[in-house]
Amino acid sequence: MVRPPLSPEERERGRRLGALLRAARGTRTPGEVALASGVSLEALRKIESGRVPTPAFFTVAALARAVDLPLDQLAEALDLTGTALSA
Repeated sequence: MVRPPLSPEERERGRRLGALLRAARGTRTPGEVALASGVSLEALRKIESGRVPTPAFFTVAALARAVDLPLDQLAEALDLTGTALSA
């Protein structure tokens, strides 16, 4: 399956997601967050660095829960409110 290329906006949103998760992680190590979320450390590193700009919803939800970041706050920070992604 060939995936269509990401738009510049999608890549930027991925970078913002990574930055938000890093900031919410605070002093916790990536390993601690990976363990608490059930997401692999490598996947977490890729998401935080923006190399995975469109992670699966359940991955984002698990990470947000592990760093105590409400999904509505995350969606607002990523400017997803009012788009098809926020439904």
